[in-house]
Amino acid sequence: MNADFIEALNTLEKDRGISKDVLIETIQDAVLAAYKKNYGPYHNVRVVIDSEAGELMVLMRREIVETVTDSATQMSLEEAHEIDPRYQIGDYIEYQVMPKEFGRVAAQTAKQVVVQRIREKERELVYDRYITSLTHIITGRVHRKTARTIFVSLDGTEGVLPYSEQMPGENFKVGDILKAYVFEVKKSYKGPQVFLSRSHPGFIRRLFELEIPEIEDGIVSIVNIVREAGSRTKITVTTDDENVDPIGACVGNRGLRVQHIADEIHGEKIDIIEWSEDPEKLIANVLSPAKVSNVIIHDMEDQVATVVVPDYQLSLAIGREGQNVRLAARVSGWKIDIKSETQYREQFGDENQDEHEYSDRGNDEYSENIQDLEGDDIVELDDNDDFVEVDDNDDFVELDDDDDIIELEDDDEE
Repeated sequence: MNADFIEALNTLEKDRGISKDVLIETIQDAVLAAYKKNYGPYHNVRVVIDSEAGELMVLMRREIVETVTDSATQMSLEEAHEIDPRYQIGDYIEYQVMPKEFGRVAAQTAKQVVVQRIREKERELVYDRYITSLTHIITGRVHRKTARTIFVSLDGTEGVLPYSEQMPGENFKVGDILKAYVFEVKKSYKGPQVFLSRSHPGFIRRLFELEIPEIEDGIVSIVNIVREAGSRTKITVTTDDENVDPIGACVGNRGLRVQHIADEIHGEKIDIIEWSEDPEKLIANVLSPAKVSNVIIHDMEDQVATVVVPDYQLSLAIGREGQNVRLAARVSGWKIDIKSETQYREQFGDENQDEHEYSDRGNDEYSENIQDLEGDDIVELDDNDDFVEVDDNDDFVELDDDDDIIELEDDDEE
């Protein structure tokens, strides 16, 4: 070994990312293993490499004894004095065994061990690199596909995007660049395996962190995310800064911020919802885009509630195949039963209606809370929103321009 050897180590360090000290230690272990394989494990030897000169030395260590019983590990005093007369019984003498004594087979064995150890070290380095990327987004290029699995070329290894972690309708081709969420990193005999996902809720979280500076800086916090990939995501956000609108920060100017995220997930609908400690307000919020008339809390401990919505909002509140209410329940943690106003009246009767306020929030021109007039008389708007009927007497009252109620005289009764 010489300067060429040191140059080779420097090249390996640069190309493979393995430090020269680690390489030298690996080679020393490999040469030692080769020597013991060829000359027996009982030999007391060690290997030293001069990192400056590139010299390799195999040193054998023997004990100086009065009577030799094992020539492989012991040396007589007379033999030791031939080397240096100062040696005494009990001392150890160490001398070099020339590498050429290994022979061709020993050298080949050492080479195989070195190559194997370098590969193992490379795998460890790659594993360490990607284990730190766990729960983060990485970018790679599709380099091959099976019937259902996509394999992504990453730096130093291969990422696996299983069919179950792909978004419905996606069709990546070989050579396409994609972003994905690292949800698992495993060690294997072939090297580390990096498992990727584009359907994981964590993928949405990281996209928001990348796109929304207020979230990255901690000004706006993501409380919870639920998702049915390819269809709809609900995300609750909050902030401790009263000067920041958490929803506005996520939406961005003209919706550009959230649009960039939606583009990455091919137009999947995203409901950005403001978190509230008030359960009634939270439940009403998470049913977005449906408008809620009332929320009735039945059990705070078990988190059970009924939500009343205008009749025309019922299908929107439930969503296709129950998706909207299902995601709302998951993101809020509440068990939610949806009823239309008509269904609620039929089940509980009109006598309960005066306990709750109903608001038609879908009509921007008119929104009037229903209130009691006298006793248990229930007031409700007719189809034209012009008159209010009092059930018991069938009297009618008219609303003036300010929506104040004006009771009509008997002569004006209809």
